[in-house]
Amino acid sequence: MSTSDRQPLWLRCEKKEFERRAALTPTTARKLIDAGFDITVERDEQRIFNDEEYEKVGCKLVDNNSWPSAPTSVPIIGLKELEVSLEPLSHTHIQFAHCYKNQAGWAAVLTRFHRGGGTLYDLEFLTDDNGRRVAAFGFHAGFAGAAAALLALAARKKMGDDKGALRGMSLKPYDNEQLMVADVKAQLQEVGGVGGGKVKALVIGALGRCGRGAVDLFRKIGLDEDDILKWDLPETAKGGPFQEILDVDIFVNCIYLSSSIPPFVTYDTIRGAGPNRRLSVIADVSCDTTNPFNPIPVYNVMTTFDTPTVEVEVGPGNPPLSVISIDHLPTLLPREASEQFSSDLLPSLLQLPQRKTARVWVEAEELFKKKLAEAVAYEQT
Repeated sequence: MSTSDRQPLWLRCEKKEFERRAALTPTTARKLIDAGFDITVERDEQRIFNDEEYEKVGCKLVDNNSWPSAPTSVPIIGLKELEVSLEPLSHTHIQFAHCYKNQAGWAAVLTRFHRGGGTLYDLEFLTDDNGRRVAAFGFHAGFAGAAAALLALAARKKMGDDKGALRGMSLKPYDNEQLMVADVKAQLQEVGGVGGGKVKALVIGALGRCGRGAVDLFRKIGLDEDDILKWDLPETAKGGPFQEILDVDIFVNCIYLSSSIPPFVTYDTIRGAGPNRRLSVIADVSCDTTNPFNPIPVYNVMTTFDTPTVEVEVGPGNPPLSVISIDHLPTLLPREASEQFSSDLLPSLLQLPQRKTARVWVEAEELFKKKLAEAVAYEQT
């Protein structure tokens, strides 16, 4: 294959703080190179994979955040959204853009492509023949979200009768799943363990990838099966708010939100439960914080690894309630999450040279054009 026939692809660095995952791993990059791709990788000290790991499999290394100087014919792949800017975008970008569901600032993101003539292939909307996402971090998001919730619960218990804001808790990525599980177990053991009904959790969206991850973590930590409430569409069909959420220690929200639904909890139900409410931590893994249909309308800020919780205004005399709303939870297990995601994405990436005819890319571009038109019209009103 001549150089001119090879498909270029540029892995950019991630600018979001604490983000250590990668859309392309060295393993996947090698498979793409063997299939006729030329892979360029930006140096990135934050990434879980060392630059040398990419260089060893044949990638070309370039300076950090240098993609704006790349030829516009070279697609740029990353994970999280680009930094906020008004600069036009002229490249083809493959990433999670978080702008197709009317999130805060959605139109401003899309109109950058309009002004620059670029294209967005949103990773969230690359789907297979059955409409299912070809690659997702859902399992590891649920797994990490459940772990973070248990760490928050342990931190709260260590505060004893102090009902103030949760203090002294931060999150850092783990090198592997075993270390995460061991750490969570150790933190909980300090406050009495989890078995025998000591900790009870409810997972909504339990049958999906994200929910399965949360349930798996709870099992590995040692929760009794009867203390893991697994809800999905049948259990939520009656519509919220749900008293059952208030009767567990931890609520993990793992749904995929696509339209307006009744809220799962509200300020009124939380305050109405009074001092006997058991619920202590909400892990909103779905993280629809700025979505107008957010089914957990008791907080309005994203949280971070260094400040992972925000307190709910529960009313005087009521026990505290903390919410975790981190939009990149899988980076708590960056290597494993990246390997799984990149491997799942590989079959679609192999079709990138045929993106004008390959269904997965054609449909993603059609959706982009539809959302772009909506954004332009919105900005003009």
